[in-house]
Amino acid sequence: MGRLRPPGGALPLKAPPRIPLPGEPPQLHTRRLVLRGLRLDDAARIQELAGDRAIAENTLRIPYPYEDGMAERAILAQKERCREGREVSFAIVPRSGKRLIGMIGLVLTEKHSRAELGYWIGKPYWNRGYATEAAEAVLRYGFETLGLHRICAFCFGGNPASGRVLEKVGMTYEGTRRQHVLKWGRFEDLAGYGMLRTEFAERRGS
Repeated sequence: MGRLRPPGGALPLKAPPRIPLPGEPPQLHTRRLVLRGLRLDDAARIQELAGDRAIAENTLRIPYPYEDGMAERAILAQKERCREGREVSFAIVPRSGKRLIGMIGLVLTEKHSRAELGYWIGKPYWNRGYATEAAEAVLRYGFETLGLHRICAFCFGGNPASGRVLEKVGMTYEGTRRQHVLKWGRFEDLAGYGMLRTEFAERRGS
């Protein structure tokens, strides 16, 4: 997905993303992964992996227990949000196989030309660099294809592994919102990270 850049490595200014987005996200390819749109036949696999308590306890919106029918409803809702230009989500699939190992996506705020990055990786696939590889591809898509000005991400203060992923892809730690969300009866800190399009361009040019 390389493209010519003007002198200095800066990407040309683009208007904020126009809605609606395509009904299906494009396929993104990395060295080891294919990122593709979600399908209803991913539902059982999503329930299997996201249903692990270790996944739910490190995310804000994944339910626990993950009951029958939840994945199908979530996939259909995501497809609708994509058509409306509010969100784009990808299944993370190894090139060497066909089974989903996680999900990643962007929640878009068109008015401000920004998005929030979110992801999860199934526990059997932790510590293999998949989250970093997928996040790099989605950042590139957000900045180069959608023309976003800023992408941010948040993780629980008690989840330093996620923070390390965001730092590896070049996002800057911007501070912690103390006891900002209520998760399972406990107030949790949210660590915030961000990247601007100019910073992404400088990183790609280095």
